Amino acid sequence: MPANLPPAYFEAEQRYRQAKSPAEGIAALEEMLAIMPKHKGTDKLKADLRRRISKLRIKQHEKKKVGKRESSFKVEREGVGQVVVIGTPNVGKSALVAALTNADPVVADFPHSTWNPTPGMMNFEGIQIQLIDTPPITREYMEPLFFDMVRRSDAMLVVVDVHTDPLLQLEETLSVLKERRIVPRGWGGLSEDNAGWTLLPLLVIANKIDDQSSEENVEIFQSFLEDDRPVIPVSAMTGRNLDALKESIFHALDIIRIYTKVPGKEPDLAEPFVLKKGSTLEELALKIHKDLSAKLKFARLWGAQVYDGQMVQRDHVLQDGDIVELHV
Repeated sequence: MPANLPPAYFEAEQRYRQAKSPAEGIAALEEMLAIMPKHKGTDKLKADLRRRISKLRIKQHEKKKVGKRESSFKVEREGVGQVVVIGTPNVGKSALVAALTNADPVVADFPHSTWNPTPGMMNFEGIQIQLIDTPPITREYMEPLFFDMVRRSDAMLVVVDVHTDPLLQLEETLSVLKERRIVPRGWGGLSEDNAGWTLLPLLVIANKIDDQSSEENVEIFQSFLEDDRPVIPVSAMTGRNLDALKESIFHALDIIRIYTKVPGKEPDLAEPFVLKKGSTLEELALKIHKDLSAKLKFARLWGAQVYDGQMVQRDHVLQDGDIVELHV
């Protein structure tokens, strides 16, 4: 039986997605629950909403309980995505974050120079992505709030040093995360249906490729990984492959950039709208303004997969780099 949800439900759902605190999320979910029609077709959805409300109430309680202790690991989101940079001691995480962003983490040749998360903003072709340098992963002791921070992120960069047993470093990092029910998406046979697990996109970064002699180390490391999982070799010291890494981070976030234009004028290429990959023209209009979505008739599109000025309807799936001229 279909749910037949009214428009007001989806407006409340949008407020839930944009909630910046547990309290805001709970309020939106309770509104969705109140609006939802009561019949068999909505039973599963109602149960899901109640589970979400329960989780947010627990989170709200824990936040009050933790108080000031949470502050250093509660990094406010900035930009279009939040990416944690993790790894075992002395793999060069801080140097990499410093090379990619405007952050100024402590960079040292000795382990455990990073004690608190340090965020920085990375520019990639007109958008800003937040990278967070983190304390090193060890089996001795890890602050529990560290793992909460990882769970809240959009992707993980696991950094290894190709000169000091990178396979062991990677395995130890992933093992510690798995013990906290955090796994790379697509690894280990888990799916989004596995309740209680956090699945995140993962990029493996082989750092300290400072000279040509390091190439063989990368090849050996790559050969030990299952299913030919990609490794991105970089040098934080020389800047080698950092542009390629930025592009890989962008693709890992599964987002697209959409530019808009007014009829008869040039497109605004300075500040793109950022949407999830697979988003439609209607979702772009809704992101700009909900009234625009309601009034939208069609759009003209410029992009790699259409001819210039092609007319498209609201269900058209947008591609990265598309230029859209909306008509109401």
